[in-house]
Amino acid sequence: MHKLAILDDYQHVAHSFADWSSLQHRGVAVTVFNQHLATEAEVVDALRDTDIIIAMRERTPFPGRILEKLPKLKLLVTTGAANASIDVEAAARLGITVSGTGGSPTAAPELTWALLLAFARNLTQEEAALRGGRWQTGVGFELSGKTLGIVGLGKIGTRMAGYGRAFGMEVLAWSQNLTEEAAAAAGARKVGKDELFRESDVVSLHLRLSARSEGTVGERELRLLGPDGVLVNTARGPLVDQRALVTALHEGWIRGAALDVFDQEPLPAGHPLLSAPRTLLAPHLGYVTDASYRAFFGGALEDVAAWLDGSPIRTLAPTP
Repeated sequence: MHKLAILDDYQHVAHSFADWSSLQHRGVAVTVFNQHLATEAEVVDALRDTDIIIAMRERTPFPGRILEKLPKLKLLVTTGAANASIDVEAAARLGITVSGTGGSPTAAPELTWALLLAFARNLTQEEAALRGGRWQTGVGFELSGKTLGIVGLGKIGTRMAGYGRAFGMEVLAWSQNLTEEAAAAAGARKVGKDELFRESDVVSLHLRLSARSEGTVGERELRLLGPDGVLVNTARGPLVDQRALVTALHEGWIRGAALDVFDQEPLPAGHPLLSAPRTLLAPHLGYVTDASYRAFFGGALEDVAAWLDGSPIRTLAPTP
């Protein structure tokens, strides 16, 4: 009998997007965790007898020190094609297969643009005011004619560049390895990092989180963005120095921030961003769509079946 755990199913939908009962005849008992295992001790206590784990993105990290305490674990599936919170080197050393899944190419950029539009037109404040009996309480701004700065011009960043052009924006781009040719192919102009923050009205982050990218945006970048600039982050919270961002919001270094990701998730009560002004906050919804979940849970089920057959698929190799 195999014990399979599906983690962090906050919305109770894992059984809606894949037929996990199809594993019963193969000797697999499925347990779904709807509540987040918040500490390493909770993770180890809950999963020490589990040999297959399905992890929803980076909601529950699996560094080497946790993997070493899960002696029965043989297959760890992450939704999506990469997961910075899984130590794949340690997994390989411990004989744990790590597999990924496909995903939706449009869910994250669409959510990013929705946040930006909502921020620009004060939609959350205006809806709350309307429901409270008030009418037209503020003045928004238009995106046409503004400059969009994209940090990280990968698949999501490229789609964002297309959205920006469709809304009549000039598009700038920067990342450490970006070439002028790649930027031009995406309809953007390659600039230096300082220039991007100085010249952009909106900066949107689309980098993968790594030791190199952590803290990409700090006090210097926020001050360059200036009092009329907007920061949008739907990538990963630690790309931004959270203390500097909170200070920038309170002191008015920037116009504001639209955020879908945070340094702590789920965002705990009392977190300083919850009370910071000039913000539009979402609970990491970038990938939370029916299309994404079909790809995530359906792909995870395929990964488990392939592993049971002795032929793992979509395996994530350690970094050379």
